[in-house]
Amino acid sequence: MSVAEVAREAGVNRSFVYDILRGKSRLPNLDKLTRISAVVKVDLEWLLTGKGRLDGDDPITEDYHNDFVAIQYVSARPSMGGGAIVEDEERTGRDFHFRRAWIRDRLKAAPSMLRVMAVQGDSMLPTLNDGDVILIDMNQRNPVPPGVFVLHDGMGLVAKRLEHVPMSDPPRVRIISDNHQYSPYEGTADEINIIGRVRWYGREM
Repeated sequence: MSVAEVAREAGVNRSFVYDILRGKSRLPNLDKLTRISAVVKVDLEWLLTGKGRLDGDDPITEDYHNDFVAIQYVSARPSMGGGAIVEDEERTGRDFHFRRAWIRDRLKAAPSMLRVMAVQGDSMLPTLNDGDVILIDMNQRNPVPPGVFVLHDGMGLVAKRLEHVPMSDPPRVRIISDNHQYSPYEGTADEINIIGRVRWYGREM
């Protein structure tokens, strides 16, 4: 297929495709890239990282909604209190499996950029409980719109609600606990390291 054909079928500008082919686009729009992967029928994961299968499943298949993808579970445990020290990012136990259709169509995320972690502490009650399992998207590190993120705040790895402080220069981020017993605090974009946005959580009853 020509660039013009790919762009037309995917509903994107030809310049978007040309920039990727010429190496000028380091962070292409994921939604547009998903549409391109469907048009050229290659796996989105391969298109993003070069890993995994080259040949993707046809976008319309009988078993599409029953197909699962493994997401890496890592040993780092974000704290919902004063912060937890990050030891490393090693696999512990089995990976979690999610429906590929949900990852692709609902989250519009790349499986290689997703991680599963367990959280500890009480500062995000009632949103997150101690021991909850969270799914984070490491492609989403911008606190606009506000949401719950995993970040390293200089003391350790924490799960907190983040929002951009309007009109701040340099840009500042407000770090908020849903449990009002914990006071919010702020940091500049350079002072904190946002790991990713929390997209899902699981809880034992």
